[in-house]
Amino acid sequence: MAQVLLRLPDELADRFRQAVPARERSAYVQKLLESALPPKDPDWLYKIALAANADEEHDQDWQDWDVATGDGLDDEDFSDWPKGE
Repeated sequence: MAQVLLRLPDELADRFRQAVPARERSAYVQKLLESALPPKDPDWLYKIALAANADEEHDQDWQDWDVATGDGLDDEDFSDWPKGE
């Protein structure tokens, strides 16, 4: 197990000492860090996005957003337009 030195403002350190008993402080900080830090899995965000996309309960929400995400222009073929220099 690694030991880490943290520097905290005096007021925060005092509140921490008052709120958390001495023998429970390491476990307390460990739980805070585990809940605040992203998971170790590098694909965690991708997996969350896949799960959200598979959620049929929100299909109508996605369709509503699809209407709002366009550029407001009709789909036209602009391939014959002159290209800007």
